[in-house]
Amino acid sequence: MRGGDPDAYAELVHRHAQVAVRTASLLGAGSDAEDVVQEAFVKAYHGLSRFRDGAAFRPWLLRIVANETMNLHRTATRRSAREQSAWQRTEPLLNADTDDPAAAVLSVERRTDLVHGLSQLSEAHRRVVTCRYLLELDEAETATVLGWARGTVKSRLHRALRQLAKALPPAGTETGREHDDHTKEVDHGR
Repeated sequence: MRGGDPDAYAELVHRHAQVAVRTASLLGAGSDAEDVVQEAFVKAYHGLSRFRDGAAFRPWLLRIVANETMNLHRTATRRSAREQSAWQRTEPLLNADTDDPAAAVLSVERRTDLVHGLSQLSEAHRRVVTCRYLLELDEAETATVLGWARGTVKSRLHRALRQLAKALPPAGTETGREHDDHTKEVDHGR
């Protein structure tokens, strides 16, 4: 692979393209995710000489994808709209099939609350939660993708989950939207 064999590299692209696009999307690339991934694969190909023998390819590649996604966000005017759009598009990725219509409705409400809660986190906290739980990377892989030390991953994940728990209504209770509507009705009734 490190020799630059195009056929071997094409196999790696085929094997990792889907998770790379998903990573770019979940990290905020939005509709530009495929472009980000294409650029990341080009950079990875040219950077194969820097790839450590014996290291896992997937986290190395996903770090390049994460860096390319961050480069995309350098333009401040585009950043806010792209992040909001990306998190709105995560809902289909979070949908779970269920035969129980009531459970399906509750599940959709919880996923909507989750997407809303994630959008309230800082970029660093959103990234660590995305890597660990939406992309299902372990701590070491998350550290590699984000370019952080494992201790940083642990501490930021802990803080992110604490903030997310505060932003989400407890399971089995009214959603935040219903609670806000109910509060408005009570306030107007005084």
